[in-house]
Amino acid sequence: MNYQGILSDIYNESVKKQERGEVANYIPDLAQIDLNKFGMALVDEKGTLYTCGDAKEQFSVQSISKVLTLSLAFRLVGDDLLQRVGVEPSGDPFNHLSLLEQEQGKPRNPLINAGAIVVADILVSQLKNPKETFLEFIQNIANDPSITFDTKVAQSEKKTGFRNYAAAYLIKSFGNLENDVDTVLDFYFHQCALRMSCEQLVNTYYVFANRGKCLQNNPYLDLAQVKRINAIMLTCGFYDEAGEFAFEVGLPGKSGVGGGIVALLPDKFCVATWSPGLNPKGNSKLGMEALEKLTTKTRLSIF
Repeated sequence: MNYQGILSDIYNESVKKQERGEVANYIPDLAQIDLNKFGMALVDEKGTLYTCGDAKEQFSVQSISKVLTLSLAFRLVGDDLLQRVGVEPSGDPFNHLSLLEQEQGKPRNPLINAGAIVVADILVSQLKNPKETFLEFIQNIANDPSITFDTKVAQSEKKTGFRNYAAAYLIKSFGNLENDVDTVLDFYFHQCALRMSCEQLVNTYYVFANRGKCLQNNPYLDLAQVKRINAIMLTCGFYDEAGEFAFEVGLPGKSGVGGGIVALLPDKFCVATWSPGLNPKGNSKLGMEALEKLTTKTRLSIF
């Protein structure tokens, strides 16, 4: 498969687009990102890396981090996690609270904000140094000690994350949050403020395409956990646009309001895109289109 040629074709088509969506201006530091940025990276089953555009430039991964905290929580508590958070698609935007009230503080799935806050609470309870241990977990999977938090973005989110505070206190009111809200959200805002490039994302998420083993072939998750995480990404990774992504692209994946998307085809490849302009659902407009082109041009998807 000529992945490099396909990525180059997609890049050349994408950069000509005038309509690129809008940046996430409700987070002050993300509002300053250049709308014209666009990059892609893909790593195949042999570990060969292909890139185009701004694939080496780091950006705020935001909700893409939720899959990584979920993975670490699965390693620590296994299926006990499912007693506190479900696995069903929400059908609602990522920050809505209505289902949380209706379902008595148990979030519908771990990839909406409320679910990720519960997962953060589990990690805060389980780990002596949650932020440091989580960062080390990612650095080890990616074999890249340069991956770190953007503390400026974390502070920006802390000052403006009113809906996340509302969700956390609502969960707490139903007894599904063990730690102080401020402590849990400090961890949550830092995980969302991870800075990674498309290259670093595919190196990290390769573990989900490679049966739980990273690029260096070290095992991090068992096959049953990988299967479940990939299923949750397919059904819940794009919030109330998850069905559209499955329909158009046909891959498990996860988006973030920083403009990143990462997706994978088990045993074949892992791909990441970055374009900071978002569509009305909060997913990267050019990124969604680029991934549809990728599975169309390669004729590779899970379907």
